[in-house]
Amino acid sequence: MSFFGQGKKRGFGASDDDMGIITRLSHAVSDSPITNATKRAANDAAYVTKKLLNSTGKAAWFAGTTFLILVVPLIIEMDREQQLNELELQQQNLLGSPPAK
Repeated sequence: MSFFGQGKKRGFGASDDDMGIITRLSHAVSDSPITNATKRAANDAAYVTKKLLNSTGKAAWFAGTTFLILVVPLIIEMDREQQLNELELQQQNLLGSPPAK
């Protein structure tokens, strides 16, 4: 008989008496109602955050495509109109403005 073989074996089949203090404390904490409530709250927060990000993404897509379809052509047309007005003003300056009556 050897000295090393005389100790108790600890494993999955060990009873509460065979478990160490850290293992018992770990089980007590993990089975605690506070721990379960915290896990539930974290899961609920993650679910709400996921839904919020999903709906925010949809709203951003809607706003972005609406901006591209409606606002960008308006900006381009306003820029063209401004360039045309500047060109007419330059031509009037070169040719001379008509006398005021």
